Amino acid sequence: MNKLFFILCFLTFSLVSKGQDPQYSQFYAAPLYLAPSFAGGTEGSRVIINYRNQWQQVPGAFNTYSLSYDHYIPNVRSGVGFLFMRDQAGSGKLNTTNAGFQYSYSIPINRKWEVRPGIHFLFAQRGINFNKLVFGDQIVYNSQTSVEIPSDKKVNYFDFSASGLAYSDRNWIGASFDHLLKPNQSLTGNSSKIPLKYSVFGGTKFAINGRFGKYDEETISLAFHFKSQAEYDQLDLGIYWAKRPLVIGVWYRGLPLIKDYENKYRNQDAFVVLAGYQLEDLKIGYSYDFTISHLASNTGGSHEISIIFEFWQDQKVRKKRKRVVVSCPKF
Repeated sequence: MNKLFFILCFLTFSLVSKGQDPQYSQFYAAPLYLAPSFAGGTEGSRVIINYRNQWQQVPGAFNTYSLSYDHYIPNVRSGVGFLFMRDQAGSGKLNTTNAGFQYSYSIPINRKWEVRPGIHFLFAQRGINFNKLVFGDQIVYNSQTSVEIPSDKKVNYFDFSASGLAYSDRNWIGASFDHLLKPNQSLTGNSSKIPLKYSVFGGTKFAINGRFGKYDEETISLAFHFKSQAEYDQLDLGIYWAKRPLVIGVWYRGLPLIKDYENKYRNQDAFVVLAGYQLEDLKIGYSYDFTISHLASNTGGSHEISIIFEFWQDQKVRKKRKRVVVSCPKF
C-alpha cells in the first residue's frame, strides 16, 4: 500500500505540477548541462555521455540520459556545443526530450583570469503514455477509468538559457539561468509554465605534490553548487582528491538548517561517493547517492555513470598553456 500511495502521489504531481529539472550528482561531468559557458572548455573537441538512474526501488524510477559535444575555436576565442538530453520518470513514461545549441566566448581579464558568457537555445518535447497509467477509480472499482485522456499526449516548446563563468587556473565561480522563456509544458491544456531555475557554482583547487598544472599533479578540490527552482532550493558541497589515473570524491546534498517548502522535513537529500579513472583523453566516473532524506528506506539510492572523451586537442596550447583552462573537477 505504501508503494501504491507513492505511485498515485507521483502521478498526480507529474501531471499537474510545474516540477523540477533533472539533476546530476556528477555535475562537472555534465558541464554543458550545468552552464553553456562550459562549451569549448578544452583545447579541442570533447564528447560526454551521462546516465543517471535515480531511486531504483521506486516503480518507474527516474532515468536521465544526455549526450554532448563541444569544441573550442581558438581564432575567435569561442566555444560551440550541442546538448541532447532525455529524462523519463514513472510507470506512465512521463518524458522530456530536448536538443539545443550552445555558444560561449572567452574574454581575458589579465594573465590569470578569464570571463566566459554563454547562451543555450533548445527545442524540447514533453510526453506521457496515458495508457500505462492507473487512476484511482480503476483501483477502487476495478473498471476502466472515468478520467478523460487528452487527445494531444505531447507538447513542444522552445527555451533559452544564459550563464557566466569567471576562472583562473586554480579558482572558478559561475552562475546559470535556465528557462528564461518560461515555456508552457502542460499536457492537459492548462497553464503549467516551467519556473525559472538559477544556479551558482564555484570552487578552488590546491596542489599537494608541487606539480600543479602538470600531468602527474596531485590535487585537492573543494566545490559547491547551489540551485533554486520555484519553492525548491538545494546545495551540493564536495571535496575531490585527484592523482592520475584516480579521482575520489565525496559530497553532501542538502540544506539541513532549512525545512522543505511545506515546513515538514529537513531539507537534506543525499550523501554521494565518487570513483573516477582518468587518462589524458578518456575519463570514466561512477557515483552512488545514499539517500538520507525521509525517503531513505524506499528509494534504493541512485547510480550515475559518466564517460568523457577529449580529442583533436591542440598539444601546443596544452603544453604551453597559452590560455587559462577551467580548473574545476572533471566529475
